[in-house]
Amino acid sequence: MSKELQDRIAVVTGATSGIGLAVAKRFVAEGAEVYVTGRRQETLDAAVADIGEHAHGIRGDSGDLTDLDRLFAEVKERSGKIDVLVANAGGAVAAGLGEITEEQFDSTFATNVKGVVFTVQKALPLLADGASVIIVGSTTSVTGLPGASIYGATKAAVRNLARSWIVELKGRGIRINVLSPGPTRTPGLIGLAGAYGEDAFLEAQATAVPLGRLADPDEIATAAVFLASDAAGYVNGAEIFVDGGQAQAVA
Repeated sequence: MSKELQDRIAVVTGATSGIGLAVAKRFVAEGAEVYVTGRRQETLDAAVADIGEHAHGIRGDSGDLTDLDRLFAEVKERSGKIDVLVANAGGAVAAGLGEITEEQFDSTFATNVKGVVFTVQKALPLLADGASVIIVGSTTSVTGLPGASIYGATKAAVRNLARSWIVELKGRGIRINVLSPGPTRTPGLIGLAGAYGEDAFLEAQATAVPLGRLADPDEIATAAVFLASDAAGYVNGAEIFVDGGQAQAVA
């Protein structure tokens, strides 16, 4: 039985937990050789062990251009090309208008926008003709969420980057799409619970979804496999919502 990503070289940033980890695991299961990144060596090593054979960990921060140079230099030396690039590294801080700090603003844009811009730009020389670039977005690119205005602004920004880049790369066959999950049961989401309490927070998130539940990270990874594969060969510049209908219900 053939695998969707057999013998392809993939890079997934921010893959030590949650959606990034699930994507990396599914890519390996589909036959890809996968490079994963994370900021902390201990959690990166654990992720690589969890993913198993054909996974390679390279420590780095996607908002640090020196780290990105080191990442792609190693990928070039070991594999020579990239067939699939997943710009997944990101972060969020809950803060309502009147409480947003300059540090929160700068750090969120540095990771979620600057990190995406330079991850894709620095990968360009290695991207094979016909490669797939997947930017992990969020339903907050089109919806409003109290306390998440800065995070939502970063995801709206990367959505527009994809629209521009597909025009700039015309002729190379490189596809760039945005994969926007709804509420997904990840450590990142749980970390936003704060004073609400984990159970109450997650229940409120699930209630806002027409399907009435949170996504499992593997459900997002399934969509990533589709976008990375030949099955999505004519899908370009799209924002694919994997959100149980949440964004459409409030649009």
